Amino acid sequence: MTHLILVVEDDDGIAVPLVRTLEREDYQVERVDTGTAGLERAAAGDIDLVLLDLGLPDLDGLDVCRQLRSNGYEGGVMILTARGGELDRVVGLDVGADDYLGKPFALAELLARTRALLRRAGRGTGTPAPAEATTESGIRVDRGSRRVWVQDAEISLTSKEFDLLALLDSERGTVFTRERLMDEVWDENWFGSTKTLDVTIGRLRQKLEESKAPVAIVTVRGVGFRLEES
Repeated sequence: MTHLILVVEDDDGIAVPLVRTLEREDYQVERVDTGTAGLERAAAGDIDLVLLDLGLPDLDGLDVCRQLRSNGYEGGVMILTARGGELDRVVGLDVGADDYLGKPFALAELLARTRALLRRAGRGTGTPAPAEATTESGIRVDRGSRRVWVQDAEISLTSKEFDLLALLDSERGTVFTRERLMDEVWDENWFGSTKTLDVTIGRLRQKLEESKAPVAIVTVRGVGFRLEES
């Protein structure tokens, strides 16, 4: 299966070798140089992963990421940026990015993260998620279609949000350590901070609360998290 990656980068010095490297790895690659063009192409569908620069000429990359998620894009988003501060990383993850890579970066590291994002999203070469759905207390998690419903209303989740919820739901009431969640959702190719887990948990909690889901993610201080009926 060929994966389609959208590169949103205006700097030819970065975009050209990046596209060439991805194509050598047998990915199908499209490149645009503005945030507006990136949003339009993602809206057309079939994009598995967006590699998104923050310093675009028309829109800030954080706004592009936010709009991608608001428009319903559920594929992977990796931010590429020269902004290296922790605040920028947290803000980027908070608006819906799955990963964050500072410039300059090694192409080998970017490829490893690309494989990890595609694999964890169920589009890579790893074992597919089981097809069964679980239904308890008005919430349904369908691992086959990677969709979640509360009663008859579907919740729109990013790939990482779904992976976290599906894992917590698989053993409801069981405490999952932070280490286990990072290993199983981000896997061994994750190079970033565990703050990513906290940000993603925060977004997932907000979506569950807004949908009035009858479950809650509970923090077990010093250990991890569990999903329980609220």
